[in-house]
Amino acid sequence: MRISQLAERSGVPATTLRFYEGAGLLPADRTPAGYRLYGEAAVERLAFIGAAKHLGLPLEEIGELLGVWETGACRDVKADLRPRLAARLTEADARAAELAAFTASLHTALEHLDALPDRASPCDPECGFLTTPTQAVGTQPVDVTLATSRQAAEAEAWRTAPVACSLTGDGLHERTAQWREAVAGAERTPVPDGLRLTLPVDRTARVAELAAAEQQCCPFFDFRLHLDGPCLHLEVRAPADGTQLLADLFGRAA
Repeated sequence: MRISQLAERSGVPATTLRFYEGAGLLPADRTPAGYRLYGEAAVERLAFIGAAKHLGLPLEEIGELLGVWETGACRDVKADLRPRLAARLTEADARAAELAAFTASLHTALEHLDALPDRASPCDPECGFLTTPTQAVGTQPVDVTLATSRQAAEAEAWRTAPVACSLTGDGLHERTAQWREAVAGAERTPVPDGLRLTLPVDRTARVAELAAAEQQCCPFFDFRLHLDGPCLHLEVRAPADGTQLLADLFGRAA
């Protein structure tokens, strides 16, 4: 198969296939003219890579696992994969706990806001407007960043992640509908490599939940949430190859 045929068979864009080759995940033969050629095994190999990506494995680990898959028995793959999945599960549990704590703080803030009296006079430091018992007046707005790893050294991993989504069919349509509902009516402004969407702050929990889920299937997206008084600023970035996918999902700046 030529690269266009493999892309059609597998549903993986040609740009991603080239990236996989450069990363050592998908070897290709060459014609005398230099065109890439793939055998039937490439389709199964891509399915394996897609399944590993869906489980949150980074490309480096996928490459190591592919080596076991190619040369070892099924039990060897199982033995190699289990500790990797256990590590991902530990990280996912930690993120879930952080998100649950963040959601609880938002509920507390809303309850505090609803309890404040409706005064006709201007707000002043005594009013306590938009402050909570755990946030003193004058502190900086909360800034929450969702990245592909909790390690700062990997904060820019989205720039080199393959531009491909592991969701297909109904799952992809459902996720798209969820995003469009969550960001409906947003004010959109351009930022370097992406887009900033400004929304009411009461959508924060839903947006954070969707962003965390999106990173599992589309690690090439970078999400940053900034809480600023009554507003939530969601910044979404993607590599150059993912610009169209970003626009399809989140719209374009006015």
